[in-house]
Amino acid sequence: MKVREGDRVIVLRGKDRGTEGVVIKAMPKAQKLLVEGVNVQKHHEKPRQQGQPGGIREAEGPIHVSNVALVEGGTPTRVGYRVSDDGIKTRISRKSGGEL
Repeated sequence: MKVREGDRVIVLRGKDRGTEGVVIKAMPKAQKLLVEGVNVQKHHEKPRQQGQPGGIREAEGPIHVSNVALVEGGTPTRVGYRVSDDGIKTRISRKSGGEL
């Protein structure tokens, strides 16, 4: 998976199309991401202890990694890899060729 935690991404598909956010959590086995402020869902919580209030909390839901693109300089870009002469693998932007 080419997108990591802390990357700035833009949503390409779905109800939150066009929204930019930071990746909170990456789940490579499931190919899903949690993005800040995207796919916000309401969860109804029951009070667990006496005197503790219940309520409705909002939390981000996972979205598929194919529905987002990495943002570099305000525009979406694809991600590639470059292996240097000393064997270090780095992520690069396909749009500009610069390191990410």
